[in-house]
Amino acid sequence: MHCGAIRRRLALGLAVLTASGLLAVAAPGEAQAASALCPGRKVRTLPFSTGTVLVYKRGGYVCAVTLTKKPGVKRKMSVSVQARGNRPVVDAGKYAYHAGPVTVHAGRRCVWLKGQVGGGKFSSGWILC
Repeated sequence: MHCGAIRRRLALGLAVLTASGLLAVAAPGEAQAASALCPGRKVRTLPFSTGTVLVYKRGGYVCAVTLTKKPGVKRKMSVSVQARGNRPVVDAGKYAYHAGPVTVHAGRRCVWLKGQVGGGKFSSGWILC
């Protein structure tokens, strides 16, 4: 086999893998996409006008992801988790699918969750106490 043929096959294989990875992330079923990002069991689904914050818990750890209702378009997104008595852990930027995951060790303390997609925002107050 010539070098050009090998390169073409490698490029094709890489393209197929990339496309399948993008389809897996963009697949409908927000819980399926988020569960791959956060370990544990889902304890809350917190919807708001432009997205949803999904919250998972495992042991003393709390993990959260903000998902957009319109995937594929980059927009300002963020997710924040704060255990009572600690500073918040935040992931913010321009994303097409989700912000996060962010994880904190909360033990048995309450947590405050925030999420944003575009102009829509969510703030939970102290929960999971």
